[in-house]
Amino acid sequence: MQGTRKDIRSLTKEQLRDFFVSHGDKAFRGNQVYEWLWGKAVHSFEEMTNVSKETRQMLEDNFVINHIKVDQMQRSNDGTIKNAVRLHDGLVVESVLIPTDTRTTACVSSQVGCSLDCKFCATARLKRMRNLNPDEIYDQVVAIDNESRLYHNRPLSNIVFMGMGEPLMNYNNVLKAIDKITSPEGLGMSAKRITVSTSGVPKMIKKLADDDVKFKLAVSLHSAIDEVRTSIMPFNENFPLKDLREALEYWYSKTKSRITYEYVVWKGINDKKRDVEALIRFCRFAPSKVNLIEYNPIDNGEFKQAESGAIEMYKEILEKNNITVTVRRSRGKDIDAACGQLANKS
Repeated sequence: MQGTRKDIRSLTKEQLRDFFVSHGDKAFRGNQVYEWLWGKAVHSFEEMTNVSKETRQMLEDNFVINHIKVDQMQRSNDGTIKNAVRLHDGLVVESVLIPTDTRTTACVSSQVGCSLDCKFCATARLKRMRNLNPDEIYDQVVAIDNESRLYHNRPLSNIVFMGMGEPLMNYNNVLKAIDKITSPEGLGMSAKRITVSTSGVPKMIKKLADDDVKFKLAVSLHSAIDEVRTSIMPFNENFPLKDLREALEYWYSKTKSRITYEYVVWKGINDKKRDVEALIRFCRFAPSKVNLIEYNPIDNGEFKQAESGAIEMYKEILEKNNITVTVRRSRGKDIDAACGQLANKS
């Protein structure tokens, strides 16, 4: 039976209204059901208490709600929570709740696995199995918002697309999900509290600018020297830094929105003065901020956290050149929830 039933959340509100009219009911019934699906994020038709039993049965006969299920929740000593999220087809992705004193942030996934090949990232070792649908991204946010209220006594304040997958390789679904998250009929969150992080797909960064998006952009840069970047992020061969920079210049000219660079410093890879100087040159063309991120090894391989002196050197030289810099300590290390560690071992 499920095979013939359509995923109800793939319908627009207008299509839902039309469905009810074509079944001899009032159009407003579509509005009611839409509110249950998105505003209240229910898991079943049974929960739609202001809809008659007959109508709920008709919905059950025609549609399915492909809801995610938090299969396993792990809580870290520092308050970080990692969810293993099972999708309707049995595949699993991971999402993370990151708390600080002033905010709680949801780190959400956009793909099962990843289509890029960054050597330092556990997700890249899983082949990309498929893109997530808008509702699957939305459900991760709802689940983390509930956990934030339960364990930290406050609603979710921010969202980062820094989980599994490259968001810009699932462009349409990510934008549809953000549309629902920011809609008053959805979660009503401000787009300014959402950051989409990309490894740098120039064509899609330009498309973001053309689509006049209101959320923030972060770029996983890790090196501003082409041969170094290609050695750790091989896709850089196809999307070299000059193309990335040109796309980011275009982004800034259209949006006037500051760019954040996510940057891990590794021992013996990008921990020299020339690496910092290249980064400064790369940052010069538009207002930017650099987040220096503590690295968490995914095995005993070549990638090791740089010495603290190298991090200090980066910080000092960047600040001397009037570039805003923050050193980000990793959270949730004890549950493999830190940067680059998401791999759904389950």
